[in-house]
Amino acid sequence: MKYVGKSIPRNDGFDKATGLGQFTVDVTMPHMLYAKVLRSPYAHARVVKIDTSAAEALPGVEAVCTFENTTDKPFNTSATMVTTPRPAEPVRDQTVFTGEPKYIGDEIAAVAAQTEAIAEQAVKLIKVEYEELPAVYDPLEALKPEAPEVQPVFGNKEHKNVCGEIVRIPFCAEEEFGPETMEHGFAKADVIVEADIKLPRVKQCQMEVHAAVASYKANGTLEIISTTQTPTPTKMIVAYALDLPESKVRVRNPPYLGGGFGVRIGISGKAEILAAVLSMKALRPVKLVYTREEDFLASDTRHGGYLHARLGAKKDGTFVALDTTAWLNTGAYCTFGVELLAVCGVCGTAGTYRIPYLNYAGYPVYTHQQTAGAFRGFGTPQGTAVVEACVDKMAQALNMDPIQLRKMNTMGPDDKNFFPFTVGSVGTNECLDKAAAEIGWAEKRGQPKTGNKRRGVGIACNTHVSNAAPFCVDYNAVNLTIEQDGTLRVNSAIPEIGPGSTTALLQVACDLLGVPFETATMIFGDSSAAPFDIGSHATRTLYSVSQVLKDAAEELKADILSYAAGHDFLDTDPAKLSLEDGIVQGGSRPLPLKELAYEAHLRGKQFLSTKCKVPENSLPFAAQAAEVEVDMELGLVKVLKIAAAHDVGHVVNPRLCEGQVEGGVLQGVGWAVREEMTYVEGEGFYNEGFHKYMLPTADDRPEIVSILVESEDPKGIFGMKGIGEVGCIPTLPAIFSAVEDATGVRFQEAPLTPDRVLAGLKAAGKI
Repeated sequence: MKYVGKSIPRNDGFDKATGLGQFTVDVTMPHMLYAKVLRSPYAHARVVKIDTSAAEALPGVEAVCTFENTTDKPFNTSATMVTTPRPAEPVRDQTVFTGEPKYIGDEIAAVAAQTEAIAEQAVKLIKVEYEELPAVYDPLEALKPEAPEVQPVFGNKEHKNVCGEIVRIPFCAEEEFGPETMEHGFAKADVIVEADIKLPRVKQCQMEVHAAVASYKANGTLEIISTTQTPTPTKMIVAYALDLPESKVRVRNPPYLGGGFGVRIGISGKAEILAAVLSMKALRPVKLVYTREEDFLASDTRHGGYLHARLGAKKDGTFVALDTTAWLNTGAYCTFGVELLAVCGVCGTAGTYRIPYLNYAGYPVYTHQQTAGAFRGFGTPQGTAVVEACVDKMAQALNMDPIQLRKMNTMGPDDKNFFPFTVGSVGTNECLDKAAAEIGWAEKRGQPKTGNKRRGVGIACNTHVSNAAPFCVDYNAVNLTIEQDGTLRVNSAIPEIGPGSTTALLQVACDLLGVPFETATMIFGDSSAAPFDIGSHATRTLYSVSQVLKDAAEELKADILSYAAGHDFLDTDPAKLSLEDGIVQGGSRPLPLKELAYEAHLRGKQFLSTKCKVPENSLPFAAQAAEVEVDMELGLVKVLKIAAAHDVGHVVNPRLCEGQVEGGVLQGVGWAVREEMTYVEGEGFYNEGFHKYMLPTADDRPEIVSILVESEDPKGIFGMKGIGEVGCIPTLPAIFSAVEDATGVRFQEAPLTPDRVLAGLKAAGKI
């Protein structure tokens, strides 16, 4: 391998460092209009009357859309709308606008005008008379029989405010699962511990707000340039909702995105479809850019809520049974509610350890708050948080070292659990050892703590996935073309959301094919660039697209070598030939691909290959150790260091891989000690921007040591696995473990704000 394993600089680095890279906010079109949205001031209400006449009469206003003059066809803004496998059906509970808003920020109407200022003024001129209705905000409160019903059509029969289905996942490696199975499992345990945790809503805080430019033409074609992480599924969602042929809808990135972290998997908030309906009415391009306040208050967050776990083990520490329940707040609309609760169970609660008796129940609960959806980790962080708390409790109950207890129970390649596929390689124990050594576990853990400022160390481990299949319809397609001068062009609809995936993919493609990286290029982020691609999410982009690249590269290389072996060129057996650094070797002379491609062009021949594939799925594993300092008088928790050891299979680009780990860790630190969306009844979320949201800054960044463990996965191309989401998953439980080591108190609610820490210390008699 000439390129894989090297820290090759990012192809998009120059554009982004110099400001030349184009983002959706930079896009302009001739005769473009600007959009603004009227949002509900009530958590639950009915629109009694709406009057848009004053807004329509304002000079410069070109279109006004409301629930009265716009399609009310139900859809789902998330990619699950078009990727939910049969026999399940996606929950279609959203419309473009609504006459019965279900959260503060719900869309009532929108305006397109010649300037943003005119659009803002026009929105203020729309007169709406509301009838306020009862609302519920907490998932446990929403499950009570007397709670207001959020979505009467889509609620569960058993619990009216459960979105779609209660997610139930049973598993037993020793007997057929039945009503008494978990009782049998726990009966085999000598020690049983339980843990609870309450987790907050937190925001992705991607640097670029949601935005879209839509251009509908009289010939029935619709082009959208937007911030989506999934151009092709977004095309399908928009076409479905607006009753347009998919062949006449194109969705693309501009080409860059200012981060994603899951919040754009499908439609970006509702930017694409709002801009589209306005453009269809005005027959002019329409640009909609969310304000930061809109981004905070009217787009998906991470699911907050409550989790409970019960873990049973034998006296020697062998785990025998785990039963977990999650009640998570999915907000007013489903989006990813059902799928995320499933991943919470499969990956978050049972993916890391070998446990013969497993049971999980996940409740995606409707409330009258903004929607929760995909956020880096997609349910696995929530499940991991409560299970790792149980493991620490079990270590205490058995008087065992927490690392030793974990290592004796970690899942192996042949172990079975919730996963509907084979595990692959497992580097968990090596990750645990290396993280522990880096943090100084043996010297620091469990030492006597005195004084005002006390330090402690903790650890947690986890897994996730390298792809979303078979949980959803998840496949890729690529097109490889050798240009007439012999250079390689890769076409894929996959976006570049910031991690450098398109650079790493070119490294893989060039090594698979045997052509120079320096002259290769990649076209990406465009639903018209290649056939269907699920998009960038699920820690899958590099891992899964590489598998399709392999098939396409093998076919393309075979075509090249077969043509080169012909009597007009090398007149030899193709099996004797190879392609190395853009030169066909093994014949009577070295034959540059540049020469071969041009000669083929003159004879009406071009080398190309298009492939489509559902990729394999592998599990990346990780362990992170944290060191913290707790001020016992002020309740301040300072994270000093995170040692993050990650099993990535085989590293494709070390620097990009380290960047993913470091970014994930810092998000995990924020979730553990700072970040929280606070709801104020009657007003909505207090957090309307970065000035009211405790996002970690450079001053809050602990020392982060990235440790890349290579386990050479048998299913990944060149042995690789995914890395994108894994970095943020074990950070919170590792920090909670370290705080317990420092203070003697295991906290059950995040984030660890000073008031919570002081209250917990006082309740435990520590101060």
